[in-house]
Amino acid sequence: MRGSRAVLGLVLAVALAGCGDLGKLDKGGNHKSKGDSKSDSKSDSKGDSKGSGDDRATDPLDNPEGTKPGLAAITSDKERAKARDLIDKVPTKGRGPKTGYDRDEFGYAWADNADDIPYAHNGCDTRNDVLKRDGEKVKFRDGSDCVLVSMTLHDPYTGKTIDWRKADAAEVQIDHIMPLSYDWQMGAARWTDAKRKRIANDPLNLMPVDGSQNASKGDSGPASWLPPQKRIRCSYAVRFAQVALKYDLPVTAPDKATMLAQCA
Repeated sequence: MRGSRAVLGLVLAVALAGCGDLGKLDKGGNHKSKGDSKSDSKSDSKGDSKGSGDDRATDPLDNPEGTKPGLAAITSDKERAKARDLIDKVPTKGRGPKTGYDRDEFGYAWADNADDIPYAHNGCDTRNDVLKRDGEKVKFRDGSDCVLVSMTLHDPYTGKTIDWRKADAAEVQIDHIMPLSYDWQMGAARWTDAKRKRIANDPLNLMPVDGSQNASKGDSGPASWLPPQKRIRCSYAVRFAQVALKYDLPVTAPDKATMLAQCA
């Protein structure tokens, strides 16, 4: 009798041990082990921590050459004060006549032979250089390490993510942050051809963006047009100022006032 009781007790102990923690069930009523719980938590955490798509974007104050991707928002009081100090250095004057302006006055589009600017003479045209700078998941044409056929762009002006294909090339356009017509009216009409070619192909002055926004901007200064994404407007004003200062160009008084206001 005693032997039978011992065997019965052993069987019960084994059965209970095999049940584990009966209180932990998933939503479907299935048992979840401690190991499963940790695994699920880790997976969820990774999913939640994924960036919004603009993690690579750079604060323009940390990108004076324009060779780093994107345009990150300037948010801290300290950085915004630096931004206002930079903008305040830009001189002002009235916008001159557009007489004589033509895009060809700044050289043929996306020339690789400008001097003294990043990416020049690297064998790739400027448009593809800046698409490659700012794009993710870039794919090149077969046999080329220059010509992009597809990429993903996180557009700083709208906040949209654009899956771009060369077959629909106009969906992403390259914005001259300080428009060439604006440059012409503010003094570039008196420059040498070489200097005009530099500002037209300088990556500091170039930003791949949603094509409709580039078309909407035209040759407007900041007083007339700003990116629709408000959080990026101080950064846009800083980049406009960086180009103006690098090329010794003034801006109009209303444009400067608008630029300062974005970083207030």
